[in-house]
Amino acid sequence: MLNIALPNKGSLSQDAIQLVNEAGYTCRRYSRELVARDSANEVEFVFLRPRDIAIYVGNGVLDLGITGRDLAMDSGVDIAELLPLQFARSAFYYAVPKESDLTPHEFEGLRIATSYPLLVQRDLAARNIHATVIRLDGAVEISIRLGVADAIADVVESGRTMVEAGLKPIGQPLLKSEAILVARDPKAVQQPEIESFISRLQGIVVAREYVMVEYDAPEHLLEMACMVTPGIESPTIAPLSKKGWVAVKSMARKDEVNAIVDKLAKLGAKGIIITDIRTCRI
Repeated sequence: MLNIALPNKGSLSQDAIQLVNEAGYTCRRYSRELVARDSANEVEFVFLRPRDIAIYVGNGVLDLGITGRDLAMDSGVDIAELLPLQFARSAFYYAVPKESDLTPHEFEGLRIATSYPLLVQRDLAARNIHATVIRLDGAVEISIRLGVADAIADVVESGRTMVEAGLKPIGQPLLKSEAILVARDPKAVQQPEIESFISRLQGIVVAREYVMVEYDAPEHLLEMACMVTPGIESPTIAPLSKKGWVAVKSMARKDEVNAIVDKLAKLGAKGIIITDIRTCRI
């Protein structure tokens, strides 16, 4: 039985559960259950605080876990990142009052409030700066106004909360984070059941980035059309009953699809259809 940790609350939890369900596993949580068992696939999902997942996995209590890269790195536990999952993306920045001219290189002797003390301590050490790191479990943005800190270090998603608190991010991000799949040892991928789990998740992650483009095109324009939709290896092409026309089918990146449709229409393609892909292996 494979034991996998999932976040127990928040959007990170919802997206992780959706991912494993789309990958063909049964993971249903009706209330506050700590465990959900998928007997058919011999997997047991354990729901834990996102911040604790790296600790359980790193200590070998559980085989795999889904958590944020920022939380995994701040845990101080030596674990292996097996797969980035491309949701819950954020960046970790220093921030100061919007009227301040402070930079991270001027933090000597100051107080830095954060919920990620280990990440901040590592960065300050790399800059050879001695500052007081104040650990807070939440409401980090208000710490400067309350006189607890001179600057903060926090996760930024939309940046709205920081702006509302009268703060601005400074410098380059200390870390770019997203949801990740972790294991105690990178060699875990050699286990057949773990390899299968990773492949299934990767199939969903990749499928979310692509769509299938289908259209009809005149044969004399086929070469130009294929330049617009080159596909992964090459497009699938089939003759139509209408002489001089062919049907083309090709994968394309989702973030490029509107421009692709414009180009195909301008070229003279007809019957252009875009469909989502449920899962794929490329």
